[in-house]
Amino acid sequence: MSAVRRALPEDAEEVLRLRQVMIDSMFATDPSIAWHGDSLPTLRRRLAEPDGDFAAFVVDHPERPGALASLVAGTIDYRIGKSGNPRGMVGFVFSVATDPAARRRGYARACMTTLLEWFRERGARRVQLTASREAEPLYVSLGFRPKPEPLLELTL
Repeated sequence: MSAVRRALPEDAEEVLRLRQVMIDSMFATDPSIAWHGDSLPTLRRRLAEPDGDFAAFVVDHPERPGALASLVAGTIDYRIGKSGNPRGMVGFVFSVATDPAARRRGYARACMTTLLEWFRERGARRVQLTASREAEPLYVSLGFRPKPEPLLELTL
């Protein structure tokens, strides 16, 4: 298996490709909306911040040089502390995706394990994510448990 590594600014286009793989697998999207170009400069800048609150970990595609096989991205958010998490650091996992041609090789698990360690090193004691039904067994095997929370959302 290829080694997990931190995504670099030059990986940004491939990161967006894999993010689109994840989006397409979970949501009905309009392919005519071209958002990648608008997202690319910010993603490159964020990938260049080694000490920031955002990280992406990837595995290079073993059969396609220059392509990525798997991606996991996450952020750390500060929330006022409480019992069990007095520092208030919370990790959030998103954009877990594996290229369809590279699935069932353990890449997503390896990337998730690396991201979870990144969270631990930065003081996050709680990690949240939203899972598709097909990915839920992976997360449960890593110790995640369902926790229904009322969520409201406002689009600005």
